Amino acid sequence: MSKIRNYSVVGEAITVESGSGNVFADLGLPNPEERAFKADLALCIQRAMQAKRMTQAELGTLVGLPQPKVSALLRGRLSGFSVDRLLSILNRLGHTVEVRVREEETADARTLLVA
Repeated sequence: MSKIRNYSVVGEAITVESGSGNVFADLGLPNPEERAFKADLALCIQRAMQAKRMTQAELGTLVGLPQPKVSALLRGRLSGFSVDRLLSILNRLGHTVEVRVREEETADARTLLVA
């Protein structure tokens, strides 16, 4: 839940609202949990690529994507990528991805990526 705070700077009133932790939800976009998960996966892909000192073209060759699609992925343009595709890219980069489902039910159930 966000908190709203009012500040005054040089005579001007400024309202600051704390975020929920999911910028996509804060912006009111559809499917905010999926968008956040895909963004986290894309960040993992970018970090893996940098750690291996790969170019976009090299990554594309490894995972079967043309360089412009790799560029879109690294820029966060993820509408053309499914979660499954992003997980597959991480696998091809040599990363094992584990999915854990907790048995207990909670009111605030969500999907998390722990990297």
